[in-house]
Amino acid sequence: MLGIVLGSAMVFLTGKEMSGLLQKSLLGFAAGVMVAASFWSLLLPAVEMQSQTEWAVMPAAVGFLAGMGFLLLIDVVTPHLHIGTTQPEGPRSSLSRTTMLMLAITIHHLPEGMAIGVILAGAGQANIDISVTSALVVCLGIAIQNVPEGAIVSIPMRTAGKSRTGSFLMGCLSGIAQPLGAILVLLLAAMFVPMLPYMLAFAAGAMLYVVVEELIPEASSGKHSNVSTIGFAVGFVLMMVLDVVMG
Repeated sequence: MLGIVLGSAMVFLTGKEMSGLLQKSLLGFAAGVMVAASFWSLLLPAVEMQSQTEWAVMPAAVGFLAGMGFLLLIDVVTPHLHIGTTQPEGPRSSLSRTTMLMLAITIHHLPEGMAIGVILAGAGQANIDISVTSALVVCLGIAIQNVPEGAIVSIPMRTAGKSRTGSFLMGCLSGIAQPLGAILVLLLAAMFVPMLPYMLAFAAGAMLYVVVEELIPEASSGKHSNVSTIGFAVGFVLMMVLDVVMG
């Protein structure tokens, strides 16, 4: 949540609109961090938890597809706006544009919270090869990429006519799904320890759905797409180095 708060506070330092260059670099960076975290900290441990047979990858495969399907379902049934667009998606609704943008960002933070919850649950199990340091790295990586996500919420809110304070508060509120998702997964993981490989992969699939459906298309469209590619590379390498060196 601290990363979301810091990012949302950028609304006090900018004008009513975010420059295209800044938005592309932030989107690319957030996507890079999420992709690296999904692989190094979620999918890989999910596979390594299983006995080394030809079927060891199946829990990760099943969980990954389930995570993708879960976010797809939420995406379809929830009215929302994609980042950087004005055309609403999902079922028809009388909700305001700012409310639909809030719903979209809340959807994005849910899998991040799930990833935090499941990696912490794994670190708490003696028979699972996930260190406390690895769990902290995931939390740090998600906190880092929450900074640009907070800015991506609060500044468009300001553009839509909200006050700076109101935009900041709505940006902070958009992250409420993150701790809720983490707590829910922690509770479930405590009851179903054998399901942890599936849950790790589920969180990875949900996070990558957000990257593929939302962040990468917006980052690669229009001008400055090369800047978003650089941002992706920086975010991916940063998260990879943190996970490998500290984990």
